[in-house]
Amino acid sequence: MRLDKYLKESRIIKRRTIANEACDAGRVLVNDKVARASLEVKCGDIITVAFGNKETKVRVLSVNPSIHKEDAEKMYEYL
Repeated sequence: MRLDKYLKESRIIKRRTIANEACDAGRVLVNDKVARASLEVKCGDIITVAFGNKETKVRVLSVNPSIHKEDAEKMYEYL
């Protein structure tokens, strides 16, 4: 699954266009490397997203193309 879509489906970022813009601005890292929105996310990847002063770091647990809102937090764990 593409990185921008994963960020949206997991509800880490609210909208896919915002996720895409964050990737273009270099605020999203995957395994400590700046990532493009088209990067394929795999289980075990570590995603770091910079929101202003705050930084969110998560480990990918599952990659589901469609998931219910209630189950979105099961797709990752905070580090």
